[in-house]
Parts: sequence; structure tokens; C-alpha cells
Amino acid sequence: MTENPNRFGHGPSLHIFELKNDNVTSQQAFKRNDTDDSVPPLCVSEDTSKFHYTFKGGLRSAIRVARVVKEIVGLDNNSNVRWYVFGDDDTIFFPENLAKTLSKYHHKLWYYVGAYSENYEGSYVVGFRMAFGGGGFAISASLANVLYKVFDSCIERYSHLYGSDARVFSCIAELGVGLTYEPGFHQVDLSGNIFGLLAAHPLSLLLSLHHPELVEPIFSQMTVSNSLQHLFEAANVDSQRIVQQTVCYDKQFLRTISVSWDYAVQIFQNNQLLPDVLRVRETFKPCERPCNYTKSFLDCSNNNTSLKNLEVVKVITKKLDLDTKQLQSPRRQCCDVHSNSSQLLEIAIRECKYEELIYMH
Repeated sequence: MTENPNRFGHGPSLHIFELKNDNVTSQQAFKRNDTDDSVPPLCVSEDTSKFHYTFKGGLRSAIRVARVVKEIVGLDNNSNVRWYVFGDDDTIFFPENLAKTLSKYHHKLWYYVGAYSENYEGSYVVGFRMAFGGGGFAISASLANVLYKVFDSCIERYSHLYGSDARVFSCIAELGVGLTYEPGFHQVDLSGNIFGLLAAHPLSLLLSLHHPELVEPIFSQMTVSNSLQHLFEAANVDSQRIVQQTVCYDKQFLRTISVSWDYAVQIFQNNQLLPDVLRVRETFKPCERPCNYTKSFLDCSNNNTSLKNLEVVKVITKKLDLDTKQLQSPRRQCCDVHSNSSQLLEIAIRECKYEELIYMH
């Protein structure tokens, strides 16, 4: 387990911790390296050999990783912490979005915030009640302080479980606390091209992405590392708007346009009903995808009309800064299409008017 403030934007009210499945053993708890300010503090967790682990074929380091939740709360310098956020060592967080999302919940109440897996079978096993650790989860300080006191008495009852997140979930469940679901946490228990998932992102801020190295680069013709750097360049400009989907209709050419900010512009050659555009597409089926405008044009509908003439798609919008009410009651934004020529398409994203509908003409 490493605490990495440089990577994740550590602040006085939000601690994000990286959990790593290793088999290091130590009789001493949480040795910290505070002598070198140029590197994040390193912590070695306690010996867990006294706890039973009976899952056949699993790794007993899952107990060590689970107990990090207890051990990190026990540090003596956490008096100002409001939230503890945990994720795997290959989990990428969007810290501004994370802090913004958690701000709508009161840290003095008991909250266990996260999301289940995108894989139905994985979530079915735990009944859609557990926050998966790869996607990351957050525990309010008030709940964490109580969990700290009872965790060891609880963990011994769950020697049969495979992972660390299942143990944390089980102990929180024994306290009577349920999952507060935030779909911006992404376990990404998928393979291949996750374009369909990101292009139709839920109406919530993007909070995390798990093991991006196990799926195709999120931007084609880039490496995984370059793809993530490209995404974060946009996140540094407008973090809250990243991959937020806006749909508008081009009256002049009867086209449907979906903009997932800084990720993709999808142009359908004809009118599409809004619910059909919003659904997650199975992108491993090539012709389920709409015509994505790139230099290597792919038209699954075999339509050879005006879309091939497009040279520039320009998206204009103001920086998104949601207040608490907008976070608690989110609404998709609207957009206007300006097609002055067949080569240029301009899209202006804006807040919808009070009774404005997003519908095809």
C-alpha cells in the first residue's frame, strides 16, 4: 500500500490511497518514509498471519490490503480528513471530480460510496451491493472511524472470501450501511475497445478508470500511456465536463450528433431517437458503432453522402462548474449545430432552457 499525494492530488480533506496486492511481510505497522520530500511517503502494513484465509487458489494478501482501510485510519495525523478513498495500484483517479462529487455528501454521516462492476456476472455474485475496489470507493471519516474499531473482530468471519473489497464491504454491511452508488467509478471488467462505455458515459462526473493497460487504448492510433496523457490534458482544462455526453440534431441535414466532450464526436447520417443514442453500444461489434469522424473514415451504413466531405468538427462550450444542486439533480446539457458548409461543423454546448426538449425533428 502506498499513499501517493503527488499522483492523486492529496489535500487536507481528501486522502486517496493506492492498494497493492503484494506479499511483503513485516512485524511493524506503517513505517513511513518522511525523510525525502521528493517522493510520496511509503507505508508497510502490519503482519496479518494471525488471520485465516481459506479461499482456494486465492492470495492471502487480500487480508493485508483490506486491513489498510483500518491501519490508515489509525494514523495520528488524520484529524482533518473528511473522506478516505481507496483504489488499486492500477486505478486512475480524477481528483477534482472526486472531491466535487463527494462534496454533495456530508462527511459526518456514514457513507460508503462506489460502484459495482460493468460485468453483470461479477456484480450478480454480490447482489449489486458492493463497491468494487478496482474502480475505487470512498468512506466518510465518521464511518471509517467506527470501522477502525470493529474491523478486526469482523474480518475473521470472512476467511472464505476472495478479495479485499469483499471483506471491507462485508464489515460495512455488518454496521448496517449500504452502498451509495456513484456510476463515475469504473471497475472496467471489460476487454477490447471500451469506446461504447465512455462515449455514452452516465450523467455523472468521471471519477476513475481501472486497469487501462488491459483494454485497447482509449484513443485509436495512440499508446495506452499517450491516450491517458491526452485525456488528462483536457481534464486539466475542464475536468467536470470530461466525456460528458451531449446530443443535438442537425435540422439542415437531418443528422444526429453526439458529443462526448474531449473524447468523441459521433455523427449519425439520419435521425435517431434520443434513448437509442444514449445507450452503451457494444463496440466489439463493428457495425453497432455510428460513423465516428476520423481521417480513416468508417461508415457502417455504407452511406457515401455528405459526411465524407467533413474536414473540421469544432466544439465550443464554457467551462463546467456544477453547484451542489446540479450535482444532486443532474441534467444533460443541450447544444446548437451550425453547418455553414459541408466541410465545417460547429457545435455549441450550453445549458438547456427550462422546458427545452432534446428531440429529433
